[in-house]
Amino acid sequence: MGLLAYLKTQFMVHLLIGFVFVVSGLVINFVQLCTLVLWPVNKQLYRRLNCRLAYSLWSQLVMLLEWWSCTECTLFTDQATVDRFGKEHVVIILNHNFEIDFLCGWTMCERFGVLGSSKVLAKRELLYVPLIGWTWYFLEIVFCKRKWEEDRDTVIEGLKRLSDYPEYMWFLLYCEGTRFTEKKHRVSMEVAISKGLPVLKYHLLPRTRGFTTAVQCLRGTVAAVYDVTLNFRGNKNPSLLGILYGKKYEADMCVRRFPLEEIPLDEKEAAQWLHKLYQEKVKIHKHTGHGVFVFSIAGGLENDKILSTYNRYPFKGTGELLRK
Repeated sequence: MGLLAYLKTQFMVHLLIGFVFVVSGLVINFVQLCTLVLWPVNKQLYRRLNCRLAYSLWSQLVMLLEWWSCTECTLFTDQATVDRFGKEHVVIILNHNFEIDFLCGWTMCERFGVLGSSKVLAKRELLYVPLIGWTWYFLEIVFCKRKWEEDRDTVIEGLKRLSDYPEYMWFLLYCEGTRFTEKKHRVSMEVAISKGLPVLKYHLLPRTRGFTTAVQCLRGTVAAVYDVTLNFRGNKNPSLLGILYGKKYEADMCVRRFPLEEIPLDEKEAAQWLHKLYQEKVKIHKHTGHGVFVFSIAGGLENDKILSTYNRYPFKGTGELLRK
C-alpha cells in the first residue's frame, strides 16, 4: 500500500477533509448572506456572485470523487449534444439509484461550466441542512413538500423566478421522487399496474407533476430536456463512505437530448411523454441483480437503435473530454 492509499484510510485525514469543508462552507454561507444587500440593487450581480461562491463549495465534493477516489465517468451521447453542453438552459432527468448519483451529476456540471448555477427541485427538509441547504437557499433552489396542494404556488413562483437567470443552468429533476430500493420498486409497480401502465424493471414509476410543471413554467427559458441514465460497472453500489476511503468506481452516463419543442404543451400528453421516456430508459440497461444495473456496452451499444449513433466520452483527470 502506497503512502497516499494509506492516508485515504485514516480517520484523522477524513476529519481534516470534513473540517475544511465545514469551515469553508460556513465562511461561504456568511459571504452569501452579505450579498443579500445586492438583491434590490443588482439582482443579476447577486446571482453571478452566488454561482461562484457555490462553485467553491461544490467543487470540493467533485474533487473527492475525481481526484481522491479517482472515480472515472464516461459519457455516452452524440457529438451534436456534446457541442451544446454548457451553452443552454436545460432540464435534467436523472435516475435516482445510487447514494452518489448527485456527485456524478455535479462532475458533469463542473466539466461544462454549470456547477455553480446548477439547480434542483429539492425536498423542503433539505433547506435546513447546514451548508448544503443554506447554500441552496441563496441559489434560489426550488423546495417542495411533495404535497401538490401545498406546493403548487411555491413551486410555480420559484420556477418562474428563474426565467431571467443570467448563467446557463441545468435544472435537475429526480422524477422517481425517491431513491430506488427493491421494496419501493415493488410498491411502485403495484401502483403502475393499477393505473394500467407498463412495469419498469429498473426504475420507480415517475411522478409527472413536477416534470410537467417545470417544463410549463420554464418554457421559453429552457432549450431542451436531457435524459441522463447513470450506472456503475461491475455490479457496484457506491457510497459516500467508499469515496471518502478512496475507493474507485467506474460510472457510465447515457445522455439523450430532447428539444423542448418535442415536449407536448398539454399536461396529460407531457405526462404520457415522460412515462414513455422511462419505458425507453429500460432498454438502455442490462439487469445484473440486487437493483443494480450496467449499460449493455458489449454489443448492445452498437445494436440498440437508441444508442446506435452514440460515442464514448471519458473524462480525464485534467478535465479534458475525449472521444473514443
